[in-house]
Parts: sequence; structure tokens; C-alpha cells
Amino acid sequence: MGGRFVILSAGMGAGHHAVAGELAHRLTGRGHQVATLDVLDLLPAGTGAALRGFYATTVRHAPALYDAIYRAYFAPRPPSGTGRPQPGPNDTSPVVAPAAKELRRRLAGAPPDAVIATFHLAAQVSGRLREAGALSCPSAVVLTDFAVHRQWLHPGNDLHLCPTRETAEEIGRLGGRGAQAVGPVVPAAFRTAPPPSRTAVFARRFAAGAPGRTPVLLSAGAWGVASHLARTAALLRDGGYLPVVMCGRSRSLRRRIGRVPGTVALGWVADVPALMAAAGALVENAAGQTAAQALAAGLPVVSYRPIPGHGAAGARRMAAAGLSGHARDPADLLRVLDGLTRDGPAREARIAAGRALFRADAAEIITAAVRPAATAPPV
Repeated sequence: MGGRFVILSAGMGAGHHAVAGELAHRLTGRGHQVATLDVLDLLPAGTGAALRGFYATTVRHAPALYDAIYRAYFAPRPPSGTGRPQPGPNDTSPVVAPAAKELRRRLAGAPPDAVIATFHLAAQVSGRLREAGALSCPSAVVLTDFAVHRQWLHPGNDLHLCPTRETAEEIGRLGGRGAQAVGPVVPAAFRTAPPPSRTAVFARRFAAGAPGRTPVLLSAGAWGVASHLARTAALLRDGGYLPVVMCGRSRSLRRRIGRVPGTVALGWVADVPALMAAAGALVENAAGQTAAQALAAGLPVVSYRPIPGHGAAGARRMAAAGLSGHARDPADLLRVLDGLTRDGPAREARIAAGRALFRADAAEIITAAVRPAATAPPV
């Protein structure tokens, strides 16, 4: 008989929901029941929408303000006299407390076998309930960021499943329990080559627009947030590439990019594995789910003009771990792409490093941590 799992995600872009959806897919495939909740919906009426809107507005229009907020409330404190970085106070109780109260109410009638957080505020909520004894089941945190920030950490949580070994080591240094490197959580479709018929749909379109040019994907996330993306597309075009811009759900961005000659502007793409298989590299700015998918797909990743806060921190961590390039200026971007889009040792090494991340199945580890009845295979 299968168990019951509750996943806490958040509609901040599409990445956290994508991870939650993949975890739910894996768990239900094992015969378990899964309920997914948006932690923003647990807040008092209007509060979650206000937080989402504030985040989107500051990232788009006031990046310096968002960077200051990230440094003050998210980034670990400088090392103490012991040489260990300090997590510092989480400073989120005004938001966490009402969300935790509402989650406790919703779980009262049917306690789950485990709660899984795929967003940092959700990790604070589950950790608070677990520490207070109001949550009797294990609480797992699945980190979606390559760079650790302190909002992912709460001493009440039992497991911290991390995308890289370096992330897991830092979680452990900061006091997080059960830190393990399992790799990013992405659908299996990214780790296997798609049928040629699917890839050909994109390849034909690219060849028709710019024969002989290597397509390079530019990602701006689900919300289409990027700095000077049209300028970057023109730079790649003039450098001999075919810029293929993934505009997400932003119609205004797609219109703007559509006016840049020699580029391809895409809206929301359903078959991203086939799109990646038809490209030579990915240029991204958030170190988020699209970057993780590219690493699984064997598509070299370059970070350029990352969004402030977690995006810039993640870009630095990915590059330091040998997973991606981090271009500092236009000339550097073209130089890095020139090395990664050509067949050879540099490209092969980067692809191998990305694929080596995927060490274990987060869903399997979580089910192993709960009571035996929840881990028993379906009859």
C-alpha cells in the first residue's frame, strides 16, 4: 500500500512547480498519493499575490533593490571567528507563521507520510511545524538553487537534497540536517536523446532561417526577465550564431525580440528536450531549472548578465563547480561560446560534468525516509 505525500511549491516563475511536478510524477508512479500545495496560497488573502508581484517587479525594474534584499535576508553571514559561515536569522516569521498555521489546519484531517518543500519559504514553513512537534512525519527540502541561501535552511527539516556536492557540503556546514547531493530534479526526457523526428522540427526551422549557423538558445525564464536581451541576441547574430530566444510567457518580450533581424523568438515551448537537442549551447541568466535541464540534456551552459541575488550567486557556483561558463562581457561571451559549440575536449568535458550531477533519485530517498508502510510497493 502506498503512502501519502504533500509537496509545498510556489508559483514564483515556473521552476519550483516544475520540480514539484516531477517529484509528484515519480511518487505517483510508485503507487503513492501526492497533493501539491502552493505555499503562497497558505498566506492570508492577497498576501501571496502581493509577494509574487513585488518579486517580479523588483527583479524587472529595480534589480539593485532586489540584490540588497537578497544580501540582507538571504545570503549567509560572513564567517565568524571559527571560520564557519553563519546562517543568520531567517527574518521571515511574519510570513512563515500564518502559512504554517494554515498548513497545520489543512493537514490535521489526513496527516501525510512526508512533506516535501521545493521553495525556500516552504522549507521555513515545514521546518517550523516539524521543530514545534506539529508535524510528526519527516520533512524533506529539495533545493532548486545551485547557490545556498539561508532561507533554504531550518533546523526542523530532516533532509536537504541538493543539486551538487558543493551545495550539500555548504548545507551541512550551515547546520542543515541530512544533506545529500542527488542532482537536479528534471524529467527523464532530458536525459535521453529525443527521436530525430522531434528534433527535426526545430532543426528545419533554424536551417531555413540561417543555414550553416549554430543555434544558441537564450533563456529568460517563464516570466521573460532579462537584461538587454535584444542586445545579446544581436551580439550573437553578429558573432555568426543563430540566436533562438526562449521568451517564456512574455508576449511583450517576444514582440521585442521578433524585431531583431536574424533571430528566432519563441513563445512557450512544450518540447524543450527536442529544442535543446537542436541547439549548440544555452545562454541563461538565472542558474535555474532551464540550466538544470540543459545539463541533463548534454547542452553546454553559459551564464551571462545574470539576474541579481540568487541568479548571480547561482551562476558563480555553477561556474566554480565546472558546470558552466560565466561570461563577464560581450567579448568573453563570444569566446566562451566559440569553445563550447565546437566538437572537442572542452565541449565533451562540460557535457560530462553536467551529466555526472545526476547521482540519485530524490523521490526514492524521500520514500526511504518514511515509515515502512509508505515505502512498500503497490500490490
